[in-house]
Amino acid sequence: MAEQPQPVSPVKNFFAGGFGGVCLVFVGHPLDTIKVRLQTQPKPQPGQPALYSGTFDCFRKTLVGEGVRGLYRGMAAPIIGVTPMFAVCFFGFGLGKRLQQRKPDDVLTLDTKCLRKGALCLPLAPALHWKVQAPLSRATEDLVCRGGSERNQDVLSGGAELAWGCSASRLPFALLVVFAVYPPDVPASGMYFMTYEWLKNILTPEGKSVNDLSAARILFAGGLAGIFNWAVAIPPDVLKSRFQTAPPGKYPNGFRDVLRELIREEGVASLYEGFTAVMIRAFPANAACFLGFEVAMKFLNWVAPGL
Repeated sequence: MAEQPQPVSPVKNFFAGGFGGVCLVFVGHPLDTIKVRLQTQPKPQPGQPALYSGTFDCFRKTLVGEGVRGLYRGMAAPIIGVTPMFAVCFFGFGLGKRLQQRKPDDVLTLDTKCLRKGALCLPLAPALHWKVQAPLSRATEDLVCRGGSERNQDVLSGGAELAWGCSASRLPFALLVVFAVYPPDVPASGMYFMTYEWLKNILTPEGKSVNDLSAARILFAGGLAGIFNWAVAIPPDVLKSRFQTAPPGKYPNGFRDVLRELIREEGVASLYEGFTAVMIRAFPANAACFLGFEVAMKFLNWVAPGL
C-alpha cells in the first residue's frame, strides 16, 4: 500500500535540509576545492603555462603537494555554516510549496497551474539561502586559495579561524556578495528544485506515492537535479569566486567589473572555468544531499507526524 502523503512542513524541511547539506559537503568538498582553485588560479605570465592545465592536473598537484587533507582544506567553514545554510534554503522551498496549498493536506501536482504558482515561490529558497551563505562562502574560498603554503595547519581549525575572522572583520564586504550574486542564483535554484520534483514524479510507479521511491531513484533524481542546477549556475559561480577572493575595492561595480575583466583578458570560455570538476561533483554530491534530506524527512515524519 502506498504511504499516505504528508502535508508540506517547512519546519521539517528546515531540519532535513540541514542534514542533507552536511551529506553534500562530505561527498562534494574535494571537487569543490578543485573547482575553486581552477577558477581563481593566477593569470600566467606571457609565455608561461597556467598553474593548472585542467581538473585532473589540479587534482594531482593538490594530492601530491598537500595530500588528502589538501582536498578537504577549508571544509570547516561550510560544515559550520552548512546546517543553517541548507536548512534555510530547503525551508524556503518548503514554504513556497506550502503557499501553493489551499488546505494543509492538499497534494501538489506538476500540472501547468502548479508550475505557474510555483514560479512565484522559487525565489524564496535562494533569497533566504544567500543571506546565510555569503559570509561562509567567502571564508571557504579564502582558505582553499591559500594552497599548500600552510598545509601543516589543521584543516578544521583553519576553516573555523577564517570563518570567525571573516565574520568579525570583513562582514560588510562578505555581505556585499548577497546583493552581487543573489539575482543569478534564482534561476539556478529554481532549476534545482523543479528538476528534482519533476523527476520524482516521473520515477514514481503508477498507483504509488513519491514517498515510496527507492534510494536508487532518489539518488538519480537528486544527482540530475544537481547537474541541471550547475548547468545554469557555473558562469555566476565563476564571477562569485573571483569577486570573493579579490582584494576589497578591486571591483567597485561588483559583477560588472569582474565580467568585463574576465572577457577582456581570458575570453568567454573563462566563465566555464572548472566545468569538468563541477559536473563530476554535481551528481554524487547532490544525490547524497537529497537522499539525506529524504531520509531525514522520513525520520521526522515518524517521530513527529504532526509537526
